[in-house]
Amino acid sequence: QLQASGGGLVQAGGSLRLSCAASGRMGSAYAWSWFRQAPGKEREFVGGIKRSSGVISYEDSVKGRFTISRDVAKNTMYLQMNNLRPEDTAVYYCAASPTIILSQFRVPSSYQYWGQGTEVTVSS
Repeated sequence: QLQASGGGLVQAGGSLRLSCAASGRMGSAYAWSWFRQAPGKEREFVGGIKRSSGVISYEDSVKGRFTISRDVAKNTMYLQMNNLRPEDTAVYYCAASPTIILSQFRVPSSYQYWGQGTEVTVSS
Protein backbone atom coordinates (compact mmCIF):
# COMPACT_ATOMS: atom_id res chain seq x y z
CA GLN A 1 0.00 0.00 0.00
CA LEU A 2 3.04 2.28 0.20
CA GLN A 3 5.30 3.07 -2.72
CA ALA A 4 8.62 4.81 -2.07
CA SER A 5 10.58 6.50 -4.83
CA GLY A 6 13.15 9.19 -5.51
CA GLY A 7 16.39 7.57 -4.44
CA GLY A 8 19.60 7.80 -6.42
CA LEU A 9 23.27 8.64 -6.46
CA VAL A 10 24.30 12.11 -5.35
CA GLN A 11 27.52 13.81 -4.32
CA ALA A 12 28.09 14.95 -0.78
CA GLY A 13 26.37 18.27 -0.21
CA GLY A 14 23.70 17.50 -2.75
CA SER A 15 19.95 17.04 -2.36
CA LEU A 16 17.29 14.46 -3.06
CA ARG A 17 13.55 14.31 -2.47
CA LEU A 18 11.95 11.01 -1.64
CA SER A 19 8.24 10.36 -2.06
CA CYS A 20 5.98 7.85 -0.38
CA ALA A 21 2.61 7.37 -2.03
CA ALA A 22 -0.18 5.48 -0.30
CA SER A 23 -2.65 3.57 -2.40
CA GLY A 24 -5.30 3.64 0.29
CA ARG A 25 -6.58 6.44 2.46
CA MET A 26 -3.98 7.10 5.14
CA GLY A 27 -4.60 10.56 6.45
CA SER A 28 -3.86 12.18 9.75
CA ALA A 29 -5.20 9.19 11.65
CA TYR A 30 -2.02 7.37 10.66
CA ALA A 31 1.51 7.87 11.85
CA TRP A 32 3.82 8.23 8.85
CA SER A 33 7.56 7.83 9.13
CA TRP A 34 10.81 7.37 7.26
CA PHE A 35 13.40 4.80 8.27
CA ARG A 36 16.72 3.87 6.74
CA GLN A 37 18.98 0.87 6.78
CA ALA A 38 22.63 0.99 5.87
CA PRO A 39 24.51 -2.20 4.94
CA GLY A 40 25.26 -4.26 8.02
CA LYS A 41 23.25 -2.00 10.30
CA GLU A 42 19.83 -2.10 11.86
CA ARG A 43 16.95 -0.13 10.47
CA GLU A 44 16.82 3.28 12.14
CA PHE A 45 14.27 6.06 12.49
CA VAL A 46 14.87 9.14 10.34
CA GLY A 47 11.79 11.19 11.04
CA GLY A 48 8.04 11.02 11.05
CA ILE A 49 4.64 12.61 11.45
CA LYS A 50 2.78 11.63 14.57
CA ARG A 51 -0.83 10.56 14.19
CA SER A 52 -3.59 13.00 15.07
CA SER A 53 -1.31 15.82 16.25
CA GLY A 54 0.70 15.97 13.03
CA VAL A 55 3.82 16.85 15.02
CA ILE A 56 6.98 16.05 13.08
CA SER A 57 10.10 14.77 14.79
CA TYR A 58 13.55 13.89 13.45
CA GLU A 59 16.51 11.83 14.41
CA ASP A 60 19.26 14.11 15.69
CA SER A 61 21.75 13.58 12.87
CA VAL A 62 19.31 14.78 10.19
CA LYS A 63 17.84 17.77 12.01
CA GLY A 64 18.28 20.93 10.00
CA ARG A 65 19.09 18.97 6.84
CA PHE A 66 16.01 16.81 6.25
CA THR A 67 12.41 17.98 6.06
CA ILE A 68 9.30 15.83 6.10
CA SER A 69 6.06 17.02 4.60
CA ARG A 70 2.77 15.50 3.54
CA ASP A 71 0.29 16.28 0.79
CA VAL A 72 -3.02 15.07 2.16
CA ALA A 73 -4.82 15.47 -1.16
CA LYS A 74 -2.25 13.26 -2.90
CA ASN A 75 -1.95 10.86 0.03
CA THR A 76 1.80 11.28 -0.26
CA MET A 77 4.61 11.94 2.21
CA TYR A 78 7.91 13.51 1.21
CA LEU A 79 11.43 13.54 2.60
CA GLN A 80 13.49 16.47 1.37
CA MET A 81 17.14 15.73 2.05
CA ASN A 82 19.66 18.55 1.77
CA ASN A 83 23.37 18.74 2.47
CA LEU A 84 23.65 14.99 2.14
CA ARG A 85 26.60 13.20 3.69
CA PRO A 86 28.21 9.85 2.85
CA GLU A 87 26.86 8.49 6.15
CA ASP A 88 23.33 9.09 4.86
CA THR A 89 23.87 6.27 2.36
CA ALA A 90 21.19 3.65 2.99
CA VAL A 91 17.99 2.15 1.73
CA TYR A 92 15.19 4.45 2.81
CA TYR A 93 11.79 3.06 3.74
CA CYS A 94 8.51 4.75 4.43
CA ALA A 95 6.09 3.27 6.92
CA ALA A 96 2.64 3.99 8.24
CA SER A 97 0.36 2.70 10.92
CA PRO A 98 -3.00 3.63 12.38
CA THR A 99 -2.16 2.33 15.83
CA ILE A 100 1.08 3.52 17.38
CA ILE A 101 1.55 4.62 20.93
CA LEU A 102 3.80 7.61 21.41
CA SER A 103 6.59 5.74 23.13
CA GLN A 104 6.89 3.35 20.17
CA PHE A 105 6.84 6.00 17.44
CA ARG A 106 10.51 5.46 16.53
CA VAL A 107 10.40 1.66 16.67
CA PRO A 108 10.25 -0.07 13.25
CA SER A 109 8.28 -3.06 14.50
CA SER A 110 5.46 -0.72 15.54
CA TYR A 111 4.53 0.02 11.93
CA GLN A 112 1.94 -1.95 10.02
CA TYR A 113 2.58 -0.84 6.45
CA TRP A 114 5.92 -0.51 4.66
CA GLY A 115 7.09 0.71 1.30
CA GLN A 116 9.56 -1.34 -0.69
CA GLY A 117 12.54 0.93 -0.03
CA THR A 118 14.49 3.28 -2.25
CA GLU A 119 18.27 3.37 -2.31
CA VAL A 120 20.21 6.54 -1.58
CA THR A 121 23.95 6.64 -2.22
CA VAL A 122 26.00 9.67 -1.30
CA SER A 123 29.52 9.80 -2.69
CA SER A 124 32.30 11.75 -1.02
